[in-house]
Amino acid sequence: MDADVIVVGAGLAGLVAAHELTSRGRRVALVDQENAANLGGQAFWSFGGLFLVDSPEQRRLGIKDSFDLAWSDWRGSAGFDRLDDEDSWAVRWARAYVEWAAGEKRSWLDGHGISFLPTVGWAERGDLTAHGHGNTVPRFHIAWGTGTGVVEPFVRSAKQAARDGLLTFHHRHRVDALVVEGGTATGVRGTVLAEDTAPRGVASNRDAIGEFTLTAQAVIVTSGGIGANHDIVRRHWPERLGTPPREMVTGVPAYVDGRMLDISAEAGARLVNRDRMWHYTEGLQNWDPIWPGHGIRILPGPSSMWFDALGRRLPGPYLPGYDTLGTLKHLRTTEDIAGYDHSWFILTRKIIEKEFALSGSEQNPDITAKDRAGFLKERILGKGAPAPVDAFLRKGADFVTAPGIEQLVEKMNQLTDKPLLDAAEIRRQIEARDLQMANPYAKDAQVQGIRNARRYIGDRLGRVAGPHRILDPAAGPLIGVKLHILTRKTLGGIQTDLDSRALGADGSPVEGLYAAGEVAGFGGGGVHGYNALEGTFLGGCLFSGRAAGRAAAGQTA
Repeated sequence: MDADVIVVGAGLAGLVAAHELTSRGRRVALVDQENAANLGGQAFWSFGGLFLVDSPEQRRLGIKDSFDLAWSDWRGSAGFDRLDDEDSWAVRWARAYVEWAAGEKRSWLDGHGISFLPTVGWAERGDLTAHGHGNTVPRFHIAWGTGTGVVEPFVRSAKQAARDGLLTFHHRHRVDALVVEGGTATGVRGTVLAEDTAPRGVASNRDAIGEFTLTAQAVIVTSGGIGANHDIVRRHWPERLGTPPREMVTGVPAYVDGRMLDISAEAGARLVNRDRMWHYTEGLQNWDPIWPGHGIRILPGPSSMWFDALGRRLPGPYLPGYDTLGTLKHLRTTEDIAGYDHSWFILTRKIIEKEFALSGSEQNPDITAKDRAGFLKERILGKGAPAPVDAFLRKGADFVTAPGIEQLVEKMNQLTDKPLLDAAEIRRQIEARDLQMANPYAKDAQVQGIRNARRYIGDRLGRVAGPHRILDPAAGPLIGVKLHILTRKTLGGIQTDLDSRALGADGSPVEGLYAAGEVAGFGGGGVHGYNALEGTFLGGCLFSGRAAGRAAAGQTA
């Protein structure tokens, strides 16, 4: 055999699985269709957020968290409703993951040299109900080094294992079939692609120069999701989210193509929950793109006013940073706006300076470089927007600024095929909101949320602007931001048991076949259910990749 175990996909889940295998002396063939520059895959580009429960960082900030609270939030968000079938393993994965996040995960990460910013972010604040979707407390821990810092120890492990003769890299090898003999996975077949020296993330050629076959005792599929394949996204777009957009920006590199899902199904693996997916509504066209259609997501604080394509303020809970898929559903199912693929933020200079963060390792150079002094200087003590945000403000196609509403709306209307916004109506809505700022209490749900957020020291210091009127000239100029739907994550996939073994149509394991990461719905074929709590995608790759590597190591002992 060519190896003890073949790992298909050199992203985070694949690297973690390879680490677990090689640390136990197993020989690994790591197969990926991209070149060596792309080790770490999509995770390299991420912000590096990780979901932790009752962490030292939380406790230092006075956040009272617990497994019970986190599990309640997870179940309320997931809404598992296929418990006798497609969710049967997903719900077990979910509980195991929350137990890990509340227990061993923090020390396991520390053992790999992964550390965190002292502040904890409050992502996905939810649908404004105690029993429904959302994080009750801040749980979004950002790793020093962002996604690159999370990937780094496992890249280092893989390279060391290669030097030790335990791991062989097979770059530019595209898997076209899983080899199954007598019901057992025994290898892979595919196409050797022409050499391509493109930098990380840049779309590479698909020129075939040969074929290959590799054999092993087990195969682990860790090939990622569908986010760059808009045709597959639209094909599986769920009816509950209305009609798929005609135009979307892409939040992942072109190689996130979803090919291995159907290839795995042809080999006998069962695909479940394919109608569950995660896309953002706060996407921007990247002024400096790396991959085709490259989009960047705004991670907003709670103060920007959100308007639909016709200029109507979005109702609660569809507020910045609250309910991602709820907002997407509202925008795609409300009859008179479903035909438009955009919405708008209106905010002030004061808000953008404090509240705008951009997702992505390359958009956060201070954190990516682990520059603690630079982080403090720019994010906490500095004046003005962080440099990457300022670059979008100056160069981004989706940003306009003006001293007053009438001028701003005129510029906003120039960004669409025809003028859809009425300045007088937008002024009326903003003035009504501004009247709510005169007291420390209010009936406006968003204003209540702003004041609630500022009770948390992490938000007050570095994430939420002081309450002010949007039309206060001292807070200006006004800023309008055109928002696009940005593709991102697959929440369904290959159904697996708690050892990451791929299950067949009859519910029994396909011998020798494992799946981890996004291709497995981050575990069990859909660990998140219908909604994610954020910081759970990288963590899902870590947890499921670890399980797959350990189980496959046991099989090949």
